[in-house]
Amino acid sequence: MKTRIKELRRERKLSQEELADAVGTTRQTITSIETGKYVASLPLAHRIAAYFGLTIEEIFLFEEE
Repeated sequence: MKTRIKELRRERKLSQEELADAVGTTRQTITSIETGKYVASLPLAHRIAAYFGLTIEEIFLFEEE
């Protein structure tokens, strides 16, 4: 799954560690989500969206397979 997390972090000059701390996860999880190796759980996706003030759909790009 593609996301806009890396783009949003860069716009706000946030490190992966800073975002991870803010949403209650690890830097490794943020890295894995950004690279598409891990799909965030719904609670985590909600926390990330809330942190950026966006909807889940604005951050996580769902594609039909």
